[in-house]
Amino acid sequence: MNIGIVTVFPELFEVLGCGITGRALRGGLIGLSMWDPRDYTQDAHRTVDGRPYGGGPGMVMRVAPLQAAIAAARAELGEGCRAVYLSPQGARLDQRRVETLSGGGPLVLVCGRYEGVDERLVQLAVDEELSIGDFVLSGGELAAMALVDAITRLLPGALGHAGSAPQDSFADGLLDCPHFTRPQRVAGLEVPAVLLSGDHEKIAQWRLKQALGRTYERRPDLLAERGISDAEQQLLNEYLAER
Repeated sequence: MNIGIVTVFPELFEVLGCGITGRALRGGLIGLSMWDPRDYTQDAHRTVDGRPYGGGPGMVMRVAPLQAAIAAARAELGEGCRAVYLSPQGARLDQRRVETLSGGGPLVLVCGRYEGVDERLVQLAVDEELSIGDFVLSGGELAAMALVDAITRLLPGALGHAGSAPQDSFADGLLDCPHFTRPQRVAGLEVPAVLLSGDHEKIAQWRLKQALGRTYERRPDLLAERGISDAEQQLLNEYLAER
């Protein structure tokens, strides 16, 4: 999976050299390349922004340097490359979209700054706008890092255990179940007995019950969208009765 990042702060992405993404980079599972729009300017000051037409606070990123950086990234990354602009105006990113992107072709992630980018760049050079939530960041870099991390987790061989990603929250439309590790007792709180039973079928049922219950309590919208089978409804009823 090859990803190009268009950003005026390429040094911020050094953090991706840590943890799972770092291992994936070193193992060749994912490739990252940086494209600084300042390298595609024509003036001595390497200017990438300008005052907004119509007045108002802040600056707006210009079309030409960004468009040139995106074009250069597309040319290197090859056929099927899509340009994604990280923006509060974009569609809300979710696990389903991450799964689609991870199985597709190369990506160019465009990171805006200041008040955003000239709208004509979106019309001329961007295939898709994505948002990681209803809040505003100082730039698209943190959102791009989140997307890179989410994609990397889905690549075969990226995680220590092949079964980890399918059990994550949202993978099956549900929140994840609670997890426990040693010691068995902490401040008077015990690990649920079923997890110590060694009965894998009962453990799987308990985990599904907890995932259903948590989703019902915390994100009922997810459960409504996903739907629930008769067997799952029975497990959810048991969960609510136990509560």
